[in-house]
Amino acid sequence: MSPSSLLSSTATGEALTPQDLGVGARFTVGVMADDFAGIILAALRGADAADLDVQTDPVSTLVRGSEQRVLEYITAVVAGAARSGRHVTASILLSRGCPGEVTCTVTPGLLAGATEVPDLPATGIHASAHWSLYPLDDTGRPGEAPDHLRDIYAAIEYAKERGTYVRGEHYATLLEGDLADVLATVAAGWVLVGRSVQHVTSHAVISIASPREV
Repeated sequence: MSPSSLLSSTATGEALTPQDLGVGARFTVGVMADDFAGIILAALRGADAADLDVQTDPVSTLVRGSEQRVLEYITAVVAGAARSGRHVTASILLSRGCPGEVTCTVTPGLLAGATEVPDLPATGIHASAHWSLYPLDDTGRPGEAPDHLRDIYAAIEYAKERGTYVRGEHYATLLEGDLADVLATVAAGWVLVGRSVQHVTSHAVISIASPREV
């Protein structure tokens, strides 16, 4: 959708779609097993892809749709692979308001279209994650100086309240808990910052059944 179309939709009250908002994710799952391909493909087939645009290439899987459905799908795929009992890792990149897909101009509809934090049922699978959040905006809120760390610190406080925060690491924050809680924490920072920053990304590397834990 062009910038003028976005502004027109905002002005008329027409709801912007996840595609209009540039909502999506790329993720890659790794399984430490001889039959890794079968485990990964079975996990992909077992996840509900309704209302989503899912495309898998040799490097990663692209998922586009609402924040809730994107996180439900990723959770289902990673949990499906983890139920193999093997050491599983997943690299996940969430993005919203990408200039290459939406618009480089500040569009109020993108901020107003931010949704609620995804609600994910517990999986019963313990996960650890290194998580990083990137508010890609230097304009600052109206009347405020630019401060991307403000939003990052707020997201970390949310993680502490949720009980998934462990500690800060070099270039990342360590999270632990049920896979669903860890992914919901990662998504929360992404969604909440998206209410005040047009383009925001969040990256996480998930580890399940690491050799250190078994």
